[in-house]
Amino acid sequence: MREMEQDRKKWLWGLIGLFLFVLVLSLFVGRYPKPYWLPIQTLLEDDLAQRLVFNLRLPRILTAALLGATLAACGTVLQMIFRNPIVEPGFLGVSQGAAFGAAVAILWLGGSQLMVEVSATLFALLGLALSFLFARSLRFGGWVLRLILSGIVVSALFSSGMGILKYLADPLTQLQEITFWLLGGLWSITWQELLYILPVVLLGLLIVYLMRWRLNVLSLGQDTAFSLGAETTRERFLLLVAAVSATAVVTAVSGIVGWVGLIVPQIARQIFGPNGQYAVPGSMLIGAVFGILCDDIARTLLAGEIPLGILTSFLGAFIFILIMNRSRVKLR
Repeated sequence: MREMEQDRKKWLWGLIGLFLFVLVLSLFVGRYPKPYWLPIQTLLEDDLAQRLVFNLRLPRILTAALLGATLAACGTVLQMIFRNPIVEPGFLGVSQGAAFGAAVAILWLGGSQLMVEVSATLFALLGLALSFLFARSLRFGGWVLRLILSGIVVSALFSSGMGILKYLADPLTQLQEITFWLLGGLWSITWQELLYILPVVLLGLLIVYLMRWRLNVLSLGQDTAFSLGAETTRERFLLLVAAVSATAVVTAVSGIVGWVGLIVPQIARQIFGPNGQYAVPGSMLIGAVFGILCDDIARTLLAGEIPLGILTSFLGAFIFILIMNRSRVKLR
């Protein structure tokens, strides 16, 4: 047992080192002054290169790391609480709510970057609140089942609303902007957007990290967790609100970025097992690295930037197939 824990700790320290390496390396990856690398000498001597790296590239890389870590942490929490390995962060109507809010801002609130972010965040949190309210009103099944059904209903409502808004949008301007937002991307990220998401994301990730021990108990089931002394309803609520609120905020600035919250927890369980003590920080680190690497490819591979959501969906589906063919997924 001690050897296994030592191996897991080594993996965590290795992932921390990998994250720092990828973070620093990404500062020099880009298309200026030439594809695909910025020489260190140029960075030291070129004022334009310094402004590019520290005013545009650095906040974008940090946002990509927070995006990947948040989606991965939220996926881990949802999969362990719902005891289902194919649950992902958009499960409770959050992603669909954020998309609907962004479309509302583009159509009727001027379409500025700040208004899109605020509206997307509010509607994402509204999706979470509606899921909880609908779950409380249902009279059959356990809490987890009611929450799942409510999330499906809320997602369907926002998806149908999005269809109506796309139909009403100006096809030459507004519809294009909505479509690009739905594809996902970090091309508009500056220090302002990073500071906008930072407080909520850090608080949400901190709560999830501190309560990673309790996830092991909560994943045992309602009756078993209650017999072990866990306040199941309160603790589940706190974890879900923390994880999903952080996801709502990052989705507001990035658009819809799928598959990260589905595949990264699978990879973490392959390495660390189902123990939340190691799976949660492992998922955060792997998600951060995955987010940075995907964003590096998106902004560097072609002259025109690849939407991040397309890239994560392609890579995520490919990795998911490999994981499923390799071994069975374990929760406990």
